[in-house]
Amino acid sequence: MGIPGASSSVTGGVTGKRVLLAEPRGYCAGVDRAVETVERALEKHGAPVYVRHEIVHNVHVVETLAKAGAIFVDETDEVPEGAIVVFSAHGVAPTVHQIAAERNLKVIDATCPLVTKVHNEAKRFARDDYDILLIGHEGHEEVVGTAGEAPDHVQLVDGPDSVDNVTIRDENKVIWLSQTTLSVDETMETVRRLRERFPTLQDPPSDDICYATQNRQVAVKAMAPECELVIVVGSRNSSNSVRLVEVALNAGSDTAYLVDYADDIDPAWLDGVTTVGVTSGASVPELLVRGVLERLAEYGYETVQPVTTANETLVFALPREIRPART
Repeated sequence: MGIPGASSSVTGGVTGKRVLLAEPRGYCAGVDRAVETVERALEKHGAPVYVRHEIVHNVHVVETLAKAGAIFVDETDEVPEGAIVVFSAHGVAPTVHQIAAERNLKVIDATCPLVTKVHNEAKRFARDDYDILLIGHEGHEEVVGTAGEAPDHVQLVDGPDSVDNVTIRDENKVIWLSQTTLSVDETMETVRRLRERFPTLQDPPSDDICYATQNRQVAVKAMAPECELVIVVGSRNSSNSVRLVEVALNAGSDTAYLVDYADDIDPAWLDGVTTVGVTSGASVPELLVRGVLERLAEYGYETVQPVTTANETLVFALPREIRPART
């Protein structure tokens, strides 16, 4: 990654202070697509471009786009009639599309294709009259959007402790789906408990937890046992970033903290710490990680050793409304 003094080995015989830098980290394909969608929409149409909810859950990204002319709104009816509105990477319910059509809005849908996949699964199994157990966090935008595809068939299961509250109509027609940004381990514990109650519970046709969420958690698991401290760069409303803190603690790091910026690092965290792990959530631009590395170098953590557990090459096409014209 072009980091001065970086080593490719986790242990590498280095003595003294060091940083273990998780790879992969930061932007996933869906976030990259969503952010570029707003940037391209501003370039093509000029400001303002309205965005329903935060395009991705990152303070810096939202503030940067707002300065460029994006106006973030909570609900579609706040958008002036006939204006351009971008739907966020987290997806929306069909009712939101309906309201947008009624208001003659020009919609650019930046929903992550992996979220769209879960929406399509919900619609498919609702058509077949299944009870759909949606594992996710109550109130999260992605969960609201997915549940909105089939509200009469979807029950939210917010973690293992809520399994006892689930009721179903037919044990032979029940399936679980999940929010894409969850902890893999906690989700599988929830599934295990559900299956204890409903042995014929069916699995999704393919993994719902996205590849990037899983890859970032695997990288943290690989480095956390060697770290006294793990710093996760990400915002507090970012589900996948919050999960990385939990994964780091469960995997063996003594402490772990979530920060938006390098300035959020408390020097007291570093007392007696030899090895600091650094990673970032899937909605975090790399410049914020660079800022953290520079701050740690000021405290003597100049040796940076990548911990690579996967290489990501996936790219999603931009929404057709803002793709460059073919020449």
